[in-house]
Amino acid sequence: MTVGFYSPLPPEPTGVADYAASLLAELRRHGAVEVSPATCDVALYHLGNNPLHAAIYTRSLETPGVVVLHDAVLNHFLLGTLDQRAYIEEFVHNYGEWTRSLATGLWHDRASSSTDRRYFDYPMLKRIAERSHAVVVHNPAAAGMVREHAARARIVEIPHLFANPGLPGRAEAIRYRQTLGIPPAAFLFGVFGYLRESKRLVTVLDAFAALHRENPQTALLVAGRFVSSDLERAVQPLLSADGVFRRPHLLEREFWLAASAVDACINLRYPAAGETSGIAIRFMGIGKPVLLTDGLECSRFPEDACLRISPGASEFDSLLSHMILLTSMQEVADTIGQRGAGYIQSSHRVEEIGTQYWQLLCEFGT
Repeated sequence: MTVGFYSPLPPEPTGVADYAASLLAELRRHGAVEVSPATCDVALYHLGNNPLHAAIYTRSLETPGVVVLHDAVLNHFLLGTLDQRAYIEEFVHNYGEWTRSLATGLWHDRASSSTDRRYFDYPMLKRIAERSHAVVVHNPAAAGMVREHAARARIVEIPHLFANPGLPGRAEAIRYRQTLGIPPAAFLFGVFGYLRESKRLVTVLDAFAALHRENPQTALLVAGRFVSSDLERAVQPLLSADGVFRRPHLLEREFWLAASAVDACINLRYPAAGETSGIAIRFMGIGKPVLLTDGLECSRFPEDACLRISPGASEFDSLLSHMILLTSMQEVADTIGQRGAGYIQSSHRVEEIGTQYWQLLCEFGT
């Protein structure tokens, strides 16, 4: 059996590419896997909310296989790849003729799609879910979204993988902090990945400013590429505040240096798109406490393995109180980090995840 593997791969600057590279290496331990072949016995398609997936999405409809939904909301992806007529027809295909006027309005209002809740409430998954042999998701939220669109679809929940990176030593992490000008005794929070409105960066920067006024021995590293120019303009004054340090998109080596250097990761997502954050899995896997938005996407995580931030009106207060907790009691941060690492090692190891994928692919291969 030959598996066709269709996904962005490094050096493409996406979390899906990093995930796919780790999974590809592991699957090749089980059998023959070719990247983007013209033909294969069974295809594994990786889909996300990024234009890099456009050709993969088209092929997955033309030649059905097993699809991995890294984002369970494809509305934004379809907004970016379809024209007005095709988008409206796709929306109607998903939700019925009576939604045509809604689809037209969503198309015309698409400039606000990154913050407007409506675009997250209509994932537009019906066509891909009905066409695919099986749909792989990483959490119960994504599974529920697929089921609402295609009740008869084969849905398989496979946890997001964690591949042990081989971390840099403590001395190297300390030197990295020094190169950025971060005080050695500061408790360092970090925000990583694509910087869009759903990462709640304004709330994070406001909460950090309040924390830093009370405790100057704190710092915040914001590392990543802005997706929204409006957001970038809005937060510029906050990024220039005392204690805030800025880095662009990090290549793999610097990412792990930064991950080793921070004391905690803030990884909020609201509105959520049914995704399991690879960044959260990575930081939990190396024993760093992670603050994440409470929701069904992270419901598999044990309560004591992470810090859950309430979305909505109480978000700022919830985030600030948890940041104060971590900076006030180092033993709490250490314990949560250790419990998170234990959970990831037991449930998300790449070796186990690779086996689950291979067993599923064997059901459809020849």
